[in-house]
Amino acid sequence: MTGETSLAKLLTSMAPRLNPGEYVFCTLARPGAEHTANALGSFREAEGTTLILPRDEAERLELGFDYVAAWITLEVHSSLAAVGLTAAFASALAKAGISCNVIAGYHHDHLFVARDDAKHALAVLRALAEESR
Repeated sequence: MTGETSLAKLLTSMAPRLNPGEYVFCTLARPGAEHTANALGSFREAEGTTLILPRDEAERLELGFDYVAAWITLEVHSSLAAVGLTAAFASALAKAGISCNVIAGYHHDHLFVARDDAKHALAVLRALAEESR
């Protein structure tokens, strides 16, 4: 099943949803130290492996972090080949002074915003969808 590529359709049907919980980005510098069982995602860089974890899991594993995020899922099934969606919502959030870290899954885009900005970010994303209609 392929995702949507039309920017107009993607914007009008984003349907942002706030997932419960708090999430953090941790880094593991040592190879083989990956604790990925409860990770939402991971990415290997030259300096180490980044894990996205529920905050309580990172604390249980005694992994350091300095950014506590809320997780917003865009419910529209966006194609990985779609052009412009990330730029559109990132620009809208930037204009509102909200930082955003984006993870593209096969079916949906997932946005991690500062925990305290979650409700404002939802409002900005919903307004963008409405303006696009």
